[in-house]
Amino acid sequence: MGFQNLSTLVTTSLPTINLKTISFFWYDYLLFTVVLGFSSLIGIFFGCFRKQDTKKEYLLGGKRMNVWPIAISLVASHTSAITVLAIPADVYRYGLGFWQGCISLFLLHFTTSYIFLPVFYKLELTSIYEYLAMRFDEKTRMMASALYAVSLLLYLPIVIYIPSLGFATATGIGVHVVAPIACGICIFYTTIGGLKAVVWTDTFQFTLTVGCLVAVLMLALEKAGGFFTMWNTALEGHRLDVSFDPDPTRRDGFWAVVIGLTFMFTAQNSINQGCIQKFLALPSIADAKKSCFIYTQGCIIAKTLSILIGLTMYAIFAGCDPFTTKKVERNDQLVPYFIVDVGSSVPGLSGLFFAGVFCAALSTLSANLNCVAGTLYTDFISKVMDPKVSEKVASNILKLLVIIVGVCGCLMIYIIEHLGGIVQLSISLKGIADGPLLGVFAMGVLSRRINSKGAFYGALLSMLFMSWFFMMVKYYEKMGHLKYEAKPLSTANCTYIFNFNETSTISPPPSDDNIFYMFRLSFYYYTVIGTMMCCFIGSCISFFTNKKDDPIVPKKLLCPLVHWMYDDEEDEIEQVNKSNGDYFNVEQAIQLTTSHVEEAEKKS
Repeated sequence: MGFQNLSTLVTTSLPTINLKTISFFWYDYLLFTVVLGFSSLIGIFFGCFRKQDTKKEYLLGGKRMNVWPIAISLVASHTSAITVLAIPADVYRYGLGFWQGCISLFLLHFTTSYIFLPVFYKLELTSIYEYLAMRFDEKTRMMASALYAVSLLLYLPIVIYIPSLGFATATGIGVHVVAPIACGICIFYTTIGGLKAVVWTDTFQFTLTVGCLVAVLMLALEKAGGFFTMWNTALEGHRLDVSFDPDPTRRDGFWAVVIGLTFMFTAQNSINQGCIQKFLALPSIADAKKSCFIYTQGCIIAKTLSILIGLTMYAIFAGCDPFTTKKVERNDQLVPYFIVDVGSSVPGLSGLFFAGVFCAALSTLSANLNCVAGTLYTDFISKVMDPKVSEKVASNILKLLVIIVGVCGCLMIYIIEHLGGIVQLSISLKGIADGPLLGVFAMGVLSRRINSKGAFYGALLSMLFMSWFFMMVKYYEKMGHLKYEAKPLSTANCTYIFNFNETSTISPPPSDDNIFYMFRLSFYYYTVIGTMMCCFIGSCISFFTNKKDDPIVPKKLLCPLVHWMYDDEEDEIEQVNKSNGDYFNVEQAIQLTTSHVEEAEKKS
C-alpha cells in the first residue's frame, strides 16, 4: 500500500501494547563503565609512564610501532558506530548492497600500498599535506589542510551521535548528556597519550566490538532458526538482490556501490592523515604494506558481521515490521530494539553491547582527533611560531588542539541530528571535501603535467560545486521530492493490533521524476563526481597555463608505477631544478651536466 494510506487509523478501540524497552541493570552500567574506564587508563599509562614530549613521539609513536597493533587500530578506526548500528539498519531497509563494497576494500589495498604510500613513506612526512607543498605550492597545501579539517568536523559528530542516541534509547539519559561525556573520555586519553594510546586503546576496543557483534549474531541466528533459514527468508524478502543495471540513479546498484566506495575508501584511507600517520609509524615500507593488507581484510570481516546482523534482523522481523507498527521511529533505534529482542535472557548483554558500540565510536574519534591536531599544527600553527620553539611546547600545543577539535565536534551534534539518514549522510558528506582532495593527490602522484594553478583551482571549484550539489539534494529530500525506494516491509504476521488498517506489504514511493536527473544520482557517486571534476578542471587549467621552462617534477614525488613514462636522463636533469624549496649548488650542477656530456660521447 502507498504511504498516503498509512495514516488511516482503525475505528475500533486499541488495546494497550506492551512494547519492549531496553532495561539497564546495575551490572550493565558496571560493564559499560569498566570498559570506558579501561580506555582512559591506557591513556594515563602512555601519558604519565611512557613520556611523549616530542612531536615524533606524540604523532608517530617514535616510528617503533608493530604491524598488528597498527593494522587492528586502523580496522577499529574504520569500524565506527556507523558500522555497528547504521549499516545493519540500512541492510534491513534496503538490502545487502553495501556488502558489495568488500570488492572496493580489496582494491583499496592496491591503491594505498602501490600508488600513494610509497611516495609518502619515502618522503617521511609528518603531515601528508606537506606533499602538496612540495609537488605544487604552499597555497594548495593550505587549502587541502583546511578542507580536511572541515571534513573531519562534519564527520566526527556523526560518529559520536549514533551511539549516544542508542544509549539514550537504552537508559533514558538524553543524547546531549551522553555525547559530551563520551567525547570527554576520548579527548582525555587521546590528549595525554598520543598515538600510542590511540593504537593500543583501539586494539582493546576493536576486540570488544567484534566480540559483541559475534555474540549478538549467534543469538540472533538461533532465534531466526539458523543460518540457512535466515538466508532463505532474506532471499524471499529481496534483501539479497544484486542489480547490475548501470543506471546511476539506482541507490544500491552493483556499479554504484563498487565504483563509489572504491573512490570513497581511497579518499578515506590512502590520502587520509589518520591512516597514513599510522603507516608512517612503522619502521619499514614492507611493514606498512603488510599492515595495510591485514587492515583491509579486517574491514571486510567487520563489514560482513554487520551485514549478517542486518539480514538476521530482517529474518526475525520479516512478518511484523517494527517501523510500521511504530515500535521504533527511526533507523538508529532499530538495532537497540533488536538487542533487547534477542538478548533479554542474557544478563549484561545490553551493557556490554553498548560498551562495544561506544568503543567503535571512540576508536574512530580518537584516531581523527590525533591526526587533525597534527595537520593543524604542521600546516597552520607552526607557520606563525618561532622555528626554535621547544619540542615540549609543540607537544603541549598539539594536546590543546585535540581538546579544541573535540569540543567543536561535540557541539556539531546539534546540527547533524537534523540532517537525515546516517549511512547516506556520512557517504554524501565525504563527497564535498574528500572528492576534491583525492583529485588533487591523484593528479600529483600520477602526472607531471599538472601544475599548481590546475591543482588549486581544480580542487576549489570542485569543492564549491559539491557543496552546492549537496545542499540542493538535501533541499529536495526535505521537501519530500527525493526518496530512495526501500525493500518491501510486511506486518502480515503481527500477533497484536496496531494503529493501521492494512497489514499488506509496505513500500514507500520512489523519487519525483521531475527532479533534474543529476540530483537523482546515487549518493555513492558523490566522491567520484568530486574527484573527476577536480581532475578535469585541473587538467584543463594546467594545459593552458603550462610553460616550457617550468621546473620538472622530481620522480620522488611521483608514484613508482608511472616512473617508466619518464627516461633516466630527464630524471637526473630534474635535480638541477628547484626541489622542495632548495637549489643544488653550482658545482653539483656542473658535475651533472659534465656527466651527461661524457655519457653522450660514449654512446656516439
